[in-house]
Amino acid sequence: MNKEWSEKNKKMQSLIKKETSFKEGIDVLLELRDELFSEITSIVDSYPAEAFSEMPFAKADGYHSKTLIYSMWHIFRIEDIVAHTVISNDEQVLFTDGFLERTKSPIITTGNELKGEEIAAFSKELDVRAVYEYCLAVKNSTDRILRDLEYKDLKRKITDEDRKRVADSGSVSNDEDAVWLIGYWCSKDIAGLIKMPFSRHWIMHIEAMGRIKSKL
Repeated sequence: MNKEWSEKNKKMQSLIKKETSFKEGIDVLLELRDELFSEITSIVDSYPAEAFSEMPFAKADGYHSKTLIYSMWHIFRIEDIVAHTVISNDEQVLFTDGFLERTKSPIITTGNELKGEEIAAFSKELDVRAVYEYCLAVKNSTDRILRDLEYKDLKRKITDEDRKRVADSGSVSNDEDAVWLIGYWCSKDIAGLIKMPFSRHWIMHIEAMGRIKSKL
């Protein structure tokens, strides 16, 4: 794991544990998210659209076995679902401003259910610039949620009603490689969701994108 990102992530986690340093911890998290997103921006601005559906590590075991565009979709679909359907109980960004139509995505799920050639085929259908704009909109909306959090919110548990709402949304596939996500998210409190998926999940997948980028 990138040492600088990892250290910043550890610092954030330590700071948010105490009420006196909670807001500072959120600031560190937002700074980390800005740095990570700048990596995505750099890739989008530097590579042609056809590169985003390439799978240079297709047979590998790890996040780098995917495509650049799949990684972007996956990171921010998960964040959109958790931020809006799980935490805020409001409309996901995907269903605002025509993002579903603009991205040309045939699915509304996280993509966990897709394998091998399915990932490649899915990736070729997506509009790279529109997916990037969707990712940025999700990041900005989550950043607003994070800024509004208070220390007392960290211990808030996810309820059975929240779990049902996610399941009913159709945003998570019933495939065994995807449906576990609902139980995972809903077993955590807000502090746990800050750690995953709002920070560490980004680091893992953006590092994988770096490996893919370097191989192209």
